[in-house]
Amino acid sequence: MGAVYFYHLTQASVAQTLAMLLDKSRQAGWVIEVRGTDPAAMARLDQALWAGPPEGFLPHGLAGGDHDADQPILLTTGQGAANAPTCVMSVDGADVTPDEVRASERACVIFDGHDGDAVARARVQWKALTDAGCKAQYWSQESGRWEMKAER
Repeated sequence: MGAVYFYHLTQASVAQTLAMLLDKSRQAGWVIEVRGTDPAAMARLDQALWAGPPEGFLPHGLAGGDHDADQPILLTTGQGAANAPTCVMSVDGADVTPDEVRASERACVIFDGHDGDAVARARVQWKALTDAGCKAQYWSQESGRWEMKAER
């Protein structure tokens, strides 16, 4: 049974945080779905990942391509990714279900701490997932480095 980690961004951007988390997840051998809510935002994220430094290249694809099932990292806007992920990363308030958390190695909810709506949405997700019995951790970078602030 997996756990869900909530990442409250106050210092780094979503793209910067995702690059760090995706690298660590790939090192663990996980197949990842990055799930968003806006196709245009996912296309921008796709471009940001391609523009990263060559030594930190993260092989990935944007859902809808010919090789979705083969992608180690697949950027999507819906549930049920073709790459059979072992880790789901949610951005822009995309839903993650308790069943997905239980079936995965890890789920991550990444949200902008400067956006009141994003913070409120993350609180709703925390309550829904922990009330459903999912293990959860809340991480903040408010001090300038990542620190776990809560666990349930």
